[in-house]
Amino acid sequence: MREFTIGKNDAGQRLDRFVAKNMPLLPPALLQKYIRLKRIKVNGKGAKRDARLCPGDILQLYINDEFFDKPNGENLFLTLFQPKLDIVYEDENLLLADKRPGLVVHADETEKVNTLINHIQAYLYQKKEWSPRWENAFAPALCNRIDRNTGGIVIAAKNAETLRIVNEKIRNHELEKSYLCVTVGRPNPAAGKIEGFLLKDEAKKQVSFYRRPVPGGRSAVTLYRTLKSRGELSLVECRLLTGRTHQIRVSMAEIGCPLLGDGKYGNGSVNRKYRETRQALYSYKLAFPLPTDAGILSYLRGREFTVDHVPFREKYFPKD
Repeated sequence: MREFTIGKNDAGQRLDRFVAKNMPLLPPALLQKYIRLKRIKVNGKGAKRDARLCPGDILQLYINDEFFDKPNGENLFLTLFQPKLDIVYEDENLLLADKRPGLVVHADETEKVNTLINHIQAYLYQKKEWSPRWENAFAPALCNRIDRNTGGIVIAAKNAETLRIVNEKIRNHELEKSYLCVTVGRPNPAAGKIEGFLLKDEAKKQVSFYRRPVPGGRSAVTLYRTLKSRGELSLVECRLLTGRTHQIRVSMAEIGCPLLGDGKYGNGSVNRKYRETRQALYSYKLAFPLPTDAGILSYLRGREFTVDHVPFREKYFPKD
């Protein structure tokens, strides 16, 4: 419990607005709940949210200490009163979340609060499974990233050992990530391997594909197979043997079948025709073959997890 004495400069303010101004990490909905539950009192008694504060009033706050901290990049998850997650799988070591298109995984120059990692941390905090104030607490962390406009499975580690193991398995290609995409055009052949070198232009945030090695280029290998075709569109499954920025988008464009909705590497007129502004790409399947020792994650060997709902698949290739 913490106490505040209301001074002359704060007199006349509404109770809820005073608390909100002085505790920016406290979500508005939780603030109103605490007032109703009388966890916020004025002079030892419960008060209504629109009560006007007077000089000398004693404000008593029965609220967790972390909400009194100043906002920073590590505690903004507290402001998410109702975290929104589509959980594919969860256990004591990790969580697999189906990230919706449009959501960033980490804070960037456009978004600080509404990020996947903040939703995951808020969820685990509210479950009382984790708190940043616990001694030697490990902050839940993401093991892989997905572009803002791409949806799919993201792995979150709940402890340092899981983070270490998953990162090692990703680096050694011991996890299998499969993507669904809709391409403009029919791949020829219908299934195959796309190999090349990708060179990223940091200034333009764009990647170029080369068939031969180039200075600064990184090797990229993508397996693909066509699942269905209908008119000018095809539903294609891709599996990454390497994990490079924009790899599937650039590779499919290289063979003349860019992704529907892709504004960087796609066909603008076709995108406008279908009114698609995001690339039709989804990381829909994650498998754990784990051919070598996986420590505390050995129980996942042979497991496979799949996203049930892929919006563009249902839109353009509904099940018969």
